[in-house]
Amino acid sequence: MHGPGSSGWLLVALCAATGVYCLLRMRSSVEEQRRAAGGEALMGFGMAVMAVPATVFSPPSWAWPAHAAVFGAAGLHALWAARTGARHLHHLMGAGAMVYMAVTMALASPGHGEGHPPGPGGAGIPLLTGALLLYFVAYVLVTGARLVPVTAPAGSGPEPGWGDRPELARVCRLSMGIAMVAMLLTI
Repeated sequence: MHGPGSSGWLLVALCAATGVYCLLRMRSSVEEQRRAAGGEALMGFGMAVMAVPATVFSPPSWAWPAHAAVFGAAGLHALWAARTGARHLHHLMGAGAMVYMAVTMALASPGHGEGHPPGPGGAGIPLLTGALLLYFVAYVLVTGARLVPVTAPAGSGPEPGWGDRPELARVCRLSMGIAMVAMLLTI
């Protein structure tokens, strides 16, 4: 989040590309996959906006509270969807992390509480940052392990469309998890 230019631009490119792919996955014939892809596209684009280097663009004072509101609403939607399955809890964690980072950025922005650091040591709330880091590192490790290829028997059915391939959806989630770890490390 607003770190060095080259790493910031790499995060922007990774998150934006993930968001675009998730938008394309919304064309799937599987309804549950379309819904998940929509939330993941929002997360990818939101992370891309958040990763733009501060030397290039300083958002207006209303941008971070708006970002927090959008992801707060996404978190409420994920909480509502979690009643049908625990897999939606990851979206809730992601939305919560985005709200936390947006609030941290709002507190660190110029003109907000000048002379007062945003938290202990001026780097946010270390305990919450650490808990989110632990969650996303574990998520990245588990998701990465699930990408280990499993051979399918020959002639096991028609090849799914590129938007319906579960391994590509996992890669999408893995890249966003890695980006989330990188962003949390910078706050």
